[in-house]
Amino acid sequence: MEFKQLRTFVEVARHGGFTPAAQYLHISQSAVSKQVAQLEQSLGTFLFDRLGSHVRLTAAGNVVLQRAEDMLRLHNELLSELDDLSHLTRGELKLGLPLLGSDALFANLFAEYRRRYPNIQVQLLEGGSLNIEQAVLSGELELGGSLTPKNSAFAYQPFCDEPLDALLPAAHPLAESASVRLEQLAETPFLLYQRSFVLNDRVLLACQQMGFTPKEGGRSGQADFLVALVAAGQGVVLLPSVVARGLIRPGVVRLKLIAPDYLRWDIAFIWREGAYLSRAAQAWLELLREQPVTESGR
Repeated sequence: MEFKQLRTFVEVARHGGFTPAAQYLHISQSAVSKQVAQLEQSLGTFLFDRLGSHVRLTAAGNVVLQRAEDMLRLHNELLSELDDLSHLTRGELKLGLPLLGSDALFANLFAEYRRRYPNIQVQLLEGGSLNIEQAVLSGELELGGSLTPKNSAFAYQPFCDEPLDALLPAAHPLAESASVRLEQLAETPFLLYQRSFVLNDRVLLACQQMGFTPKEGGRSGQADFLVALVAAGQGVVLLPSVVARGLIRPGVVRLKLIAPDYLRWDIAFIWREGAYLSRAAQAWLELLREQPVTESGR
């Protein structure tokens, strides 16, 4: 049974004969007769009593007509909804953004996405890279912003690659310097991120390669709180340049950090390798590709 056969059957019933149905459908009468015969064969019953040039529905035909009209209506609605999705007049995007730097990097992008696609419902989840990766793998998120993954379970589109700055208390002995080497901070407490932040692992690895294990002065997922702790003299925090620039306050100095090349904030948008990406997700990735590149990233 095919939708083409159902539609032909419905038009024969509506027009009361094969000839007017053929004229309405712009096909030959023999094609109409063949499609109705194929439908009757697949259902195992006659749908029409043939009365010369006219037809009359059998009892089975009446039942099939009602169901056929319902099926054709649902089929048309399905095609319409799929067309809406393909043109982004409706849909849903489950998107994960990093806690660190979302206001600096993604607020305007998110507003532009909503302006272009007002009928797309966006569900947002914020978190560290490990949380974002887990949510993408579980299907809770379709796309997520994370430090560039090494796990082959993910496909990704690069977005930005920021160096880190060191934010120090104004009273720190190195505060008057133009830059600071990572190993020069060995005696200064480090303000770190929540354990779900992969950036922590990079910081700790780089410190170990420079010959020291950093003293922990505190942890938080909120960059502004970490900077407040710096202002209070509690230690040093390493922040992506694009984030650090917007968080300078009295009592805090920002220095260029000289560190191993891998100690960077390289954000990519990830999805499960081989997964189907909705048009809503593709539109987000397209929007990201439109963004200009600045000196230190996007």
